Amino acid sequence: MNRIARSPGQVGNLIQRFRKLKGMSQTELAERSGMRQELISKIESGHNGAKISSICDLLAALDLEMTIGPRSKSSSTDIEDIF
Repeated sequence: MNRIARSPGQVGNLIQRFRKLKGMSQTELAERSGMRQELISKIESGHNGAKISSICDLLAALDLEMTIGPRSKSSSTDIEDIF
């Protein structure tokens, strides 16, 4: 299931959704990723300024990966249209 994210809020929302799909709490994800629960909360809420290394650590802990590609025109697969 590929999703498009173009803002910190969209990235955070996707991390939260995948975390919940795996049945994990923020505390469990924090333990698995080596981060503090408070940082995960900030990232999931779309806080600006999260380090890319933190995002990568969360993605790895959730067994996800990031793919970078050319920006497409708006379509029904944009994250805003899904929710």
